[in-house]
Amino acid sequence: MSSLLLFRKWNFSDVEIVDPGLKEVICLEPTLMPTSFGRHEHKKFAKSRVNIVERLCNNLMHFGKKKAKNAGGVRYHVSVDISPQRRVDLALRFISIVCSTSLFFLVTSPDELEYVLRWFRLPRDLVFAFVTSVRFVPVILMDTLQIMDAQKSRGLELEKGNPIKRIKKFVPILVPLIINEVIRSGELAEAMESRGYGISKNPTSLYSLKLSNFDIIVMISTIIAFTSIILLVY
Repeated sequence: MSSLLLFRKWNFSDVEIVDPGLKEVICLEPTLMPTSFGRHEHKKFAKSRVNIVERLCNNLMHFGKKKAKNAGGVRYHVSVDISPQRRVDLALRFISIVCSTSLFFLVTSPDELEYVLRWFRLPRDLVFAFVTSVRFVPVILMDTLQIMDAQKSRGLELEKGNPIKRIKKFVPILVPLIINEVIRSGELAEAMESRGYGISKNPTSLYSLKLSNFDIIVMISTIIAFTSIILLVY
């Protein structure tokens, strides 16, 4: 059993669970295809025996709860909220959201996103602010990594100390990062002003999106398929 490789590629033997509280709720049993065909669906705490990769795949295909209850005024035990099972569920859900968002921005360029938002006739300033923020996310990330490397070379140790000391150690990283971004925003404002941004009330674009017959067919097919999946699931 230990020789089984996940998808005939990855080995579970190299994975180690350090937290003792999570060892009982994370299943790393070797398997070729992570699927249990829902045999643990209606059993209490049976998800602990479901392979962790299968649980991640289930979260990626999660549509949400059928009936949501209002949490206002509801009292529940703190042990349930911070239980190992819930910690694993929240971690898998967070990974699913990050993967889905990352996939969207990997296949969609900021220019394409800007054309779509303009096609929906959204305010120009709102579209520009959103697209600019999306475009500068990797730039800010690279600046952060460079500043962290520079501070580590000067002797800054981020991994040592209690949580309060670790937070204080991020001050030498945040200060130059904020200064860099303020300078960059000023340069961007000057570039926009030199190009006459905001002078024309009805600016034109070099490219414009137009719906073709193929686009309409794809949209209708997607809506029908999505509606059918929801009706079948619920």
